[in-house]
Amino acid sequence: MAKILVVDDDPDIVESMRLVLESKGHEVDTAGSKEEAAERTLAFRPQLVLLDVMMPEGTEGFHFVWELRNRMAEDVRNTPIIILTAIHGTTSLRFYPDETDGTYAPGEYLPVQGFIDKPAEPAALLAKVDEVLAEAGQGG
Repeated sequence: MAKILVVDDDPDIVESMRLVLESKGHEVDTAGSKEEAAERTLAFRPQLVLLDVMMPEGTEGFHFVWELRNRMAEDVRNTPIIILTAIHGTTSLRFYPDETDGTYAPGEYLPVQGFIDKPAEPAALLAKVDEVLAEAGQGG
């Protein structure tokens, strides 16, 4: 099973995701902010990050993606990320265009491997985690 870092500022969401992931044998660590996520990534070396977009200081999730992909240690830069967001349920904003917009190809907008709308259903969460880990060659 995999080492997974859950990054979200809502402790109830973190705990529910931890329980679901641990029930399938995954080792879970958590962080509640962009800074804590960077610290835990370097210490825990996760095989997957589940990342909330909106945290206490706004769009910290986006900033964490940029920092991970561009500034962190080489061996963690390509860690797969699944974005967790409730934004899609309340706005028409989408982080992953289904077709090109002239600048980005489908799915190219953010350098992440997947998206899950919150609240995540346990089965959908586990299916996406397995899918992304398999694509990364890390099993499920």
